Amino acid sequence: MTTLSDFTATTLTGEERPLSTYAGDVVLVVNTASKCGFTPQYAGLENLYEELKDEGFVVLGFPCNQFGSQEPGSADEIGEFCQMNYGVSFPMFGKVDVNGDDAHPLFEWLKSEKKGLLGGRIKWNFTKFLVARDGTVVKRYAPNTEPADLAGDVRAALAAPAPASPDGA
Repeated sequence: MTTLSDFTATTLTGEERPLSTYAGDVVLVVNTASKCGFTPQYAGLENLYEELKDEGFVVLGFPCNQFGSQEPGSADEIGEFCQMNYGVSFPMFGKVDVNGDDAHPLFEWLKSEKKGLLGGRIKWNFTKFLVARDGTVVKRYAPNTEPADLAGDVRAALAAPAPASPDGA
């Protein structure tokens, strides 16, 4: 069975990071943009992350320029924007495509696990996927779903028993 841990992604600083780094955590994967009507959700995502990170929750932000060219900046510009305007401290990754022939494999998998209103396509920036501690996709949220509205689902996922480790410990 495929899980989040089967993927890697490049951080904003250019480091290749295995997503197995987040194995055992509850993860919210979000395709983001700096010049979108939903961009203020960065603040809500940061609040949710800050509130629950000590319990094993992490937000992973993936900038995407596929919707209205709303993420035109370089990796440095994106990082500076997120930090300066929203105090983002959760992990941010390099710009990716989420639809089409060049879609990042992570997003191909997420879309196949939880289809949205457009079937296998992502509709817009700030589509969110909640991933359980075992690396499976629990739920998909529309771009207009505010991060604060996810808190109950995140807490429920955090409360679920952690998966047994492969060595049975």
